[in-house]
Amino acid sequence: MINKRALERFSVLDLTRVRSGPTAVRQLADWGAKVIKVELPEKLDGSELGGPRSGSDFQNLHRNKRSLSLDLKSERGLEIFKKLVLKADIIVENFRPDVKYRLGIDYETLKKLNNKLIYASISGFGQNGPYKDRPGFDQIAQGMGGLMSITGKPDEGPMRAGIPIADLTAGLFCAQGIMIALLEREISGEGQWVQTSLLQAQAFMLDFQAARWLIDKEVPTQAGNNHPTVIPTGVFKTLNGHINIAGGGEIIWRRLCDALELSALITDPKYATPEARSINRDKLNMLIEKQTVMKRSEYWVQYLNANNVPCGEINSIDQVFENPQIKHLEMVEEVKSSKLNKVSLLGQPVIMSRSSSDIQLRSPESGEHNKQILDEIGFSEEEITELNKLNII
Repeated sequence: MINKRALERFSVLDLTRVRSGPTAVRQLADWGAKVIKVELPEKLDGSELGGPRSGSDFQNLHRNKRSLSLDLKSERGLEIFKKLVLKADIIVENFRPDVKYRLGIDYETLKKLNNKLIYASISGFGQNGPYKDRPGFDQIAQGMGGLMSITGKPDEGPMRAGIPIADLTAGLFCAQGIMIALLEREISGEGQWVQTSLLQAQAFMLDFQAARWLIDKEVPTQAGNNHPTVIPTGVFKTLNGHINIAGGGEIIWRRLCDALELSALITDPKYATPEARSINRDKLNMLIEKQTVMKRSEYWVQYLNANNVPCGEINSIDQVFENPQIKHLEMVEEVKSSKLNKVSLLGQPVIMSRSSSDIQLRSPESGEHNKQILDEIGFSEEEITELNKLNII
């Protein structure tokens, strides 16, 4: 039997906005956690940074949530929030570090109400330290975290990645930290404060490039479409476009040479060893491309894979979602939208044998669930009407 709501027993108060925080909460919501998006009432200028609520980005980030509009700067709004905290398992926020203290909703304050609370914070650069008060945005973190120095072609200047990778990975690491804290809570019975930042996430994502410096004291540089250490691996022109070929490792290197009718390169001193291929990379790439430009991409993808040489097409975004393997993996889910009949959203990339992620709710309108949520914590219809008149909700 498949349990589609594996995290259903957990409740989340979502104080996040923009991208990194919503990414973290989305990981919980898609697996069934009960999420309340707490946001400033629109009449108090509660517009979401990053685009309109009806826009594709908002729809993508905030599915599977209910919305409670609440003025946390008001005394009564804060009282309502603290009532929610009493029953919450998780709070996620990505304010600047000082904001939660000014609002009186920091971890130390709230854990006095609920010591089982897991409080997760994402910031630009960390909750303390010399840069803690700097505003943090994805591209800033990409630059400071080293990614832009190794992305792009040599001598063409720094280049950002095509996705907000610092935001996204900070959100994913935050969600991972929350899950670890939930597991630890089963032992200790207590919650804890989970912290990450865009800068930490970006530095961690350097991975083997970081190890090249930390261990080997080698400063990686831009390599364009070439893999920095596994050669030959890169982009090659074909008769009608481009393909990726990964020909590193002795066995695959030999297969590649044989498949491209370049078997003489196997014993050529300029290419016979990984070190030689690294030194003569540009010439080697030219020899490979001289062959690949003779035929179409479709031919090479089929032919090289048939010869056990990793090769793949380079798709535009629309082509990605026409790819038969993406369709087979059911990566796209449809959900009804309040302003559109249906909207297609990208689902979770994890398949489990008994549990499943699921997009059940479209992204909410601001305050759409005010009455429902306040009913659940004991407010009467008259009280809710009064709170609305006072712009508290």
